[in-house]
Amino acid sequence: MVSSKTTPVFSLVAFAAIHSLTASLPFKRLVMKAAGPRAEKLYLPAYSLVAVLTILPLAYHLYKNPGRILYKIPSPWRWLMVGGQFIAGILAPLAFWNAPHRFKIRSQLSGPQASEEGSLKIKGIYRWVRDPFLLSGLVVMLLTPFMTVNLLIVYLLTTVYLFLGSLHWETRLVAQFGDEYREYQKKVHRIIPELKGSVKNPGDKASE
Repeated sequence: MVSSKTTPVFSLVAFAAIHSLTASLPFKRLVMKAAGPRAEKLYLPAYSLVAVLTILPLAYHLYKNPGRILYKIPSPWRWLMVGGQFIAGILAPLAFWNAPHRFKIRSQLSGPQASEEGSLKIKGIYRWVRDPFLLSGLVVMLLTPFMTVNLLIVYLLTTVYLFLGSLHWETRLVAQFGDEYREYQKKVHRIIPELKGSVKNPGDKASE
C-alpha cells in the first residue's frame, strides 16, 4: 500500500514534470510550429489551465489525507495571515500584467533584440523584485495558518522547485534580453523588495 506521505510527493513530482515540460523552449517551438501565430494568444491560457488541472490531484489528496496536524494559528491572527496570502496571491497575475512581453514565445525563442519590443521594460512590481512569482509562492506558504505533516512535505519540496525554477527562468531571461537583464540583476534582488526606492527604466528620466 502506498504511504499517505509518498502519494503527495508523487503528485507534486508529476505536476512539476508536466509544468516544466510545457514551459520548456522545445515544447514552445513545437507549439509555434503546430499553431503558428495563434500560439501567442493560446499558449498562456492553455498553460495556466493545464497547471490548474494537474495540481488538482495533489490538492485533493492533501484534503483527504492531510496527515498529523502540527499547528493551528488561532483567530484573529489566522485571518490576518489569510489576508496576507490573498495579497501575495495578487502578485502572480500582477507580474503577468506588468511584463507580458517576457512571456511571448517568439521573443523567448529569438533571443536578445535591439527593437523596442525586445527591450526589458522594467515597470510595476518588477521595479521592486525580480521574481514576484517566487515571492508570491513563498509568502503564501509561510502564511498558511495551519500545518500538517503532508502539507509540510509538499511545501518543502515546492520551495526547492520554485527556487530551481526561478534560477532556470532567469537564465532564459538573460538569453532573451542579454546585458540589459544582467544589469537589472545587479540592481534588484530576486525576492527581497528594494526599500530605498524602485528601479526605473533608462528612458524614464527623459520622459519626466
